[in-house]
Amino acid sequence: MAKATVPHFRNDEGVEKIRIGTGEFKCTGTSPPFDHPHVYLDMGDENQIVCPYCSTLFERSGELGQNEADPAACAYPDGVV
Repeated sequence: MAKATVPHFRNDEGVEKIRIGTGEFKCTGTSPPFDHPHVYLDMGDENQIVCPYCSTLFERSGELGQNEADPAACAYPDGVV
């Protein structure tokens, strides 16, 4: 049985909003070693959520794949840390 991974996103660029292609993900804040605790976020029925650690606004977009972000640098290349 294949195990699904939870996409990870980061905000090294310090942008206010990151568009992502999923509603369930982990926010790391920035790249290690300056990351915050990796927090699992679930938008549920909403299309936006704010990370309680770094205050980044994440917005779900149907135009992006599960592991994609806009800006693109906010998505980890392999989806996870």
